[in-house]
Amino acid sequence: MRLAITTLLLTLLFPAGFGCRTESREGKTVDGLTQVTLVLNWYPEAEHGGYYAALVHGFYEEAGFKVTIVPGGPGAAVIPKVDDRSALFGVENADRVLLGRAQQADVVAVMAPLQISPRCILVHRKSGIRKLHDLKNVTLAMNPGATWAKFLQKKLPLPGVRIVPNSGIALFLKNDDYAVQGYVFSEPLVAREGGANPLALMVSDLGFNPYTSVLLTHAETVKERPDLVRKIVAASIRGWRKYLEDPETTNRFIHEQNPKMSLKSLQFGAEAMQPLCITPQFPAEKLGTMTADRWRELARQLVEVEALKEANEQGAYTLEFVGAK
Repeated sequence: MRLAITTLLLTLLFPAGFGCRTESREGKTVDGLTQVTLVLNWYPEAEHGGYYAALVHGFYEEAGFKVTIVPGGPGAAVIPKVDDRSALFGVENADRVLLGRAQQADVVAVMAPLQISPRCILVHRKSGIRKLHDLKNVTLAMNPGATWAKFLQKKLPLPGVRIVPNSGIALFLKNDDYAVQGYVFSEPLVAREGGANPLALMVSDLGFNPYTSVLLTHAETVKERPDLVRKIVAASIRGWRKYLEDPETTNRFIHEQNPKMSLKSLQFGAEAMQPLCITPQFPAEKLGTMTADRWRELARQLVEVEALKEANEQGAYTLEFVGAK
């Protein structure tokens, strides 16, 4: 699903006002609107739907901003761009925020639209595997260096499991004794369209559940321009509510930006994200909420898998604009 878009295609698809950087005006007011760049951690997909909805439906503009959303891709340097303030805001996952701060990047998470991580392992139903602890005697394609993969390997026995680098869904379709990493709102549809009958096993069921598609900014922006942050957060949350309620218009726009994502795939993604964003503990009116306990637990887990030397989540997030203590 996550297929590369060429540089030329990106140039054509992101005209001024949507994909072109305006670094020289970043944070400045031009024609009554404050210029804001929001950099993504991947190509435009459903996981960014709420941010695009806030753009498409004019919520950012109503709040006084001209927002430019810049797509990412493999190795997207979201945290460095926010840290050097060439972009005021970025979208990244919570574990990467903590890892970035350990490298002296002074970035702060201000909102989290997904309460449950979409990270999953796909297996064939005919394999008889029904939960992650059942994984045995299969080839498992995943990035073993990722924090979630380190956690999975630490918590599971994995007898007879051969771990290989992730290379996409193609080999999964050809081999019943093959499992592959994915996002629950993406790869399962690709697998079904390829003729497989997949089962998605959620990594969050193991207890590793970092916030996903987190909105982040620089610590000095939080300190010096809290009203700006508050308005961007509010407009973004409004966008996420709109996307979850009615994604059609936004999906058409995302499809225009990333034609590799079909409207069917985007609709599937929007529906699959509903239970990830809205839970019994955090209903729609609490969309975007973060908790100190979740960040504390994540920092502890990153130490457990030796991704961090010490658990220090202090300063990595703020509950000033959303959230529960």
